Amino acid sequence: MLEVLTGSGLAFAAGLNAYIPLLVMGLLARFTDLLILPPAWAWLANDWVLVILGVLLVVEVVADKLPAVDHVNDVLQTFVRPTAGGIVFAAGSGSVTPAVTDPESFFTSEAVIGFVVGLVLALTTHVAKAGARSVVNLSTAGVGAPVASTVEDVSSVALTIFAILVPVLVVVFIVLLVVVAIRVRAQRRRRRSLST
Repeated sequence: MLEVLTGSGLAFAAGLNAYIPLLVMGLLARFTDLLILPPAWAWLANDWVLVILGVLLVVEVVADKLPAVDHVNDVLQTFVRPTAGGIVFAAGSGSVTPAVTDPESFFTSEAVIGFVVGLVLALTTHVAKAGARSVVNLSTAGVGAPVASTVEDVSSVALTIFAILVPVLVVVFIVLLVVVAIRVRAQRRRRRSLST
């Protein structure tokens, strides 16, 4: 069960920012004993991969803070974030972390299932994030974009760390995600009813 929470938390984090969970996993695997990646995903700890992920993270963080550019970024990230979510779910659910001590018992030969599950989870988070961001940008004339982006980045970092160290806290994030999605949807319905 903890494997599923670890993978899910990492995939949800990738839906907010594709590069944060990838980079954190790679750095932890490379420089600590907190995370041991399965052999198929060991390339995440490669020096060149870490440098590329770091550069992509900087580009993502800057682009996501600028109104209008953040919308274009979200469109491009519709393909990147779910892919990253698939990777981190498959790698995270099969890795050895302080909370996951028997990765062999989960997805031993069906890594593609983990990838697809992570892809769907990250896509769900990405769609909710993009929808909420549209509301923020419209209601604040773009001024709220940097604040919302910073909250998303901090949430992605926290969720990644929780998923690896205390995966049970991922359940709290899932509940919060559902609450936010319901509120965004209700707000859209109110706007539509007011405009008609």
